[in-house]
Amino acid sequence: MHLAPRSTRFPSGFRAPLRAVLLFALGAFAPFLATAQDPPPPAAPSQSTPATPNSNPDKQAPTSTAEVVTRDAEATFKVRVNLVQVRVVVRDQNGKVVDNLKKEDFQLFDNRKPQIISTFSLETPQSHMIPVVSVSDHPETDAKEKSAPAPPLPQRFVSLLFDDLHLSMEDAVTARNAASKMFASLAPTDRVGLYTTSGQFTLEFTGDHDALYKALDGIIARPQPGSEDHGCPDISYYQADLIMNKSDTQALAVATADTVACAFNGDDSKAAMARQMAFSAASRALTLGDNASDYGYRHFEDALRRLSGMPGQRKLVFVSPGFIISTLFADRVDIVDRANRAGVVVDTIDARGLYTPDIGGDIANPSRDSFKTSGYKASYRVQAQFAQSEILEDIAYGTGGSYFHNRNDLDAVFREAVAAPAISYLLGFSPQNLKLNGSFHTIKVSLAGKQKYTLQARRGYFAPRAAKNPEDAAKEEIQEAVFSQEEIKDLPLELQTQFFRKDAAEVRLSVLAHLDLKALKFRKVDGRNHDNVTLATVIFDENGNFVTGGEKILEMKLQDATLERLDRSGITVKSSFDVKPGSYLVRLVVRDKEGELMAARNGAVVIPY
Repeated sequence: MHLAPRSTRFPSGFRAPLRAVLLFALGAFAPFLATAQDPPPPAAPSQSTPATPNSNPDKQAPTSTAEVVTRDAEATFKVRVNLVQVRVVVRDQNGKVVDNLKKEDFQLFDNRKPQIISTFSLETPQSHMIPVVSVSDHPETDAKEKSAPAPPLPQRFVSLLFDDLHLSMEDAVTARNAASKMFASLAPTDRVGLYTTSGQFTLEFTGDHDALYKALDGIIARPQPGSEDHGCPDISYYQADLIMNKSDTQALAVATADTVACAFNGDDSKAAMARQMAFSAASRALTLGDNASDYGYRHFEDALRRLSGMPGQRKLVFVSPGFIISTLFADRVDIVDRANRAGVVVDTIDARGLYTPDIGGDIANPSRDSFKTSGYKASYRVQAQFAQSEILEDIAYGTGGSYFHNRNDLDAVFREAVAAPAISYLLGFSPQNLKLNGSFHTIKVSLAGKQKYTLQARRGYFAPRAAKNPEDAAKEEIQEAVFSQEEIKDLPLELQTQFFRKDAAEVRLSVLAHLDLKALKFRKVDGRNHDNVTLATVIFDENGNFVTGGEKILEMKLQDATLERLDRSGITVKSSFDVKPGSYLVRLVVRDKEGELMAARNGAVVIPY
């Protein structure tokens, strides 16, 4: 068999939808993101070698080029049905995680209507451990290199996201002191990144504990300008939300009374003017609060997107006093959706620790409430403090994480939060007759038996407002699979690597994908068996940063005799990349067109210096 060789770069159709994700998550990939009209990069990072029907990729088989070829082209896939994923943690009466349940033990409801659970998996801390794939050295490789000790490769990535937009300075200091004490408990294969909701401070993933200790000094309170101003009247975000979004007449009356007292020296004849001032102040307070929450959501998404591009087990720890959701309910649900699709577990830590309701107001900003309104304002502060916890609880439980609150042992909390996630079940269902109207759907998960177990799961999702373009949806599916750590086993796929040295500084790394064709569904056309297979390969460094990658499309038009032979031997595709000596993580994703099946494998490669 002979295949026309080609450069293993991303084709134009694949580069475009990746641009947005990779610019945020994989800065190192920016040089490869040219427009569709741009010429290929002058120094191609890889070369392609022919696919062969046996385990030796360099041996050619007597199959004509008309039967199997590779080409640079934009693949077109059929789109899988819309899948909603629900991560569930089950605990017994003693709080111990239950790990022996089966698919038939669960019942799932969408807007109270029972759903068929189409996908089911048990997620454990070992589910996504990345093995060191077998490396077959070139004969010229020195025997000493074969015995060189392998450095620890990253198996787990943890994002510490500090909500510096809402943290008080006191809570920020307490949280960073507690965080500094847990670095010693990290494994050599753990990588930690520090991020903030203000976006003003970032430390990318690293295993350097000294760098992490020093970076924590950058975690300080960074409230948005104007958010701490206490004008006349002094209206909180919570009270503003009651007035503007919930049309609470009592909240407006309280604000009006405050305005009469602070602006008109208690002259009730100015009540109408005071009411207008109160309404305007509420509008400003709501805008400031919404802006801070929206800004925090956007940087939460950025941190989640960055973590989603890491090729190992992934966890995000959100450290925050919480904040009012107001009208941004959809953003919270979207974060849960993104995390579940990417397989990211989110733990949330209430940075306030063990606290009592703040009746008298912040000691740094004593209450200036009048005797007429002090009782109402105190109740608003108490209600706001409880409401702030809602987002922390929903995000944690919706992604299968833990919500740590009402605890003063923050040192222990951080150690528990960054530890490997608890065992969970990942359920998937495809909503039947889903209306594309953007409405919110409630999700309920229960057990078919009557066990006295506690279930922790997401509470709902939003229906899309429009169907995705099939081509865009297919590209997005490949993109998400490439930058996921999930092992997909729709197709039998084996991953191996080879390398040999070009010189002291350059190494040729080859990634071998051996695919069993028995699971493929070929389409008969003019007496031949047709199917296209896309193979995407991405290589990351030891800290999870993108190094290089490429995509191939294997176009097969096999005669019956050739298909029978390949059914026995399988087919191997080899892609080669020029890299430096070091430790690398390899992600291989394969997708066939006719059967709509996918396979994905992870592997670690160590190339001694």
